Amino acid sequence: MATAINTLETLLNEHDVARITGLSVASVRRWRWLRQGPKYLKIGASVRYKPEDLAAWLASRPTGGGTAAQAEGPQAAG
Repeated sequence: MATAINTLETLLNEHDVARITGLSVASVRRWRWLRQGPKYLKIGASVRYKPEDLAAWLASRPTGGGTAAQAEGPQAAG
């Protein structure tokens, strides 16, 4: 029973997710509507996110940038 209570205490709401990502609550809602964001739970009318699902989703997002050598291609190495 203690594990279930601990899990419920760590669930995030859409405001928490917005704060963590630095985006608006409207963006978080749009992700759900478009089925593009992290997995979420519906508890009645409430929406909650598991921190591990948010972390996994963030880790799966494409990243940009890189070093100048990577941008220049294979000839830069030699």
